[in-house]
Amino acid sequence: MSVFSYKQRQNINLVIIIALGVLIAYSLQDIFSAILSTLVLYTILRPVYIHLAEVKNWNKRFVAILLIAISLVLIVLPFYALSSMVISKISELRQNEIFFKNLLVKLQHLLPFEINENVIQEGLNRLGNWATQLFPSLISSAVNIILSLLVVYFLLYFMLIERKQFEASLVKYAPFREQNALRFGNEMKNTTFANVLGQGLICLVQGSLVSLSFYVLGYQDPIFWGVITTFISFIPILGPPVVFVPAAILQIVNGHNFEGWAMIAFGFIVIINIDNVLRFIIAKKVGNIHPIITVIGVIIGIPLFGILGLVFGPLLLSYFILLIKIYESSTLASERLERIKTNIEHNEL
Repeated sequence: MSVFSYKQRQNINLVIIIALGVLIAYSLQDIFSAILSTLVLYTILRPVYIHLAEVKNWNKRFVAILLIAISLVLIVLPFYALSSMVISKISELRQNEIFFKNLLVKLQHLLPFEINENVIQEGLNRLGNWATQLFPSLISSAVNIILSLLVVYFLLYFMLIERKQFEASLVKYAPFREQNALRFGNEMKNTTFANVLGQGLICLVQGSLVSLSFYVLGYQDPIFWGVITTFISFIPILGPPVVFVPAAILQIVNGHNFEGWAMIAFGFIVIINIDNVLRFIIAKKVGNIHPIITVIGVIIGIPLFGILGLVFGPLLLSYFILLIKIYESSTLASERLERIKTNIEHNEL
């Protein structure tokens, strides 16, 4: 006869499960961003996979491999290529002391106060170091990048070809009722599409417009500054003016008044307002992310994920808020049922 009762054995099993779960989660902390990337890619590729593999009856394994290859070519490789370009350009600018000294001399003539050159140089060095750390380098982090990609696509492949079993398991083991689990999945899909595809499209359009306007007006390195604008546009309180306003002022300082004022006019009339137009269209299709969630999410995400935190930070915060809403609705529903049962029992008495 067992020393422990059934309830005691269940409690011991629960403690062991929790302890092992914490240990596993701690062991996986280094690839947490890879796991989150897998979920994001799965959410984005899922509709296409269902259409090709389940509606058109294409071979499941072929469709999974095809989508993985497309995502690798269209998303992953360009991102890391642009990241490497940004790192190289930042290093080049940091080493160009003559450029910054000439710039400080020109600014000194415009400003009524003295500029401390050492303070400015120290600030630029710190900013350069911080920016370099944000972007994953294909050279210095090649092993980590390859390992992360292998984890992402290994998981993604099996999640796609075993989609129904995977989603059924999520619903089965979700810590809330089936209808709330389905609701969470649907709203998580909308949140992911709004933040990744919606916000990503807005940032890409704004970055492209900055790059195009820089090229037309004869600014240096239009592609580089377009890429920088694309990344910065993920942060609502910053956005494209952080790039095009200083560039326009620099042109005016150098005597190119038309190029400077034209950039300022185009930036505030077109580039800034295209955000509102696209956001309104996207919000009608898949929803929208509140700017406060985006800002706080970026603050949370960048220390954890580097430049990917611009996307993952707001996503994590949105998922967290969504879980709270579902928990509140479940609690209210349970309380309502308890009140109904109490009233029925009272009436019977």
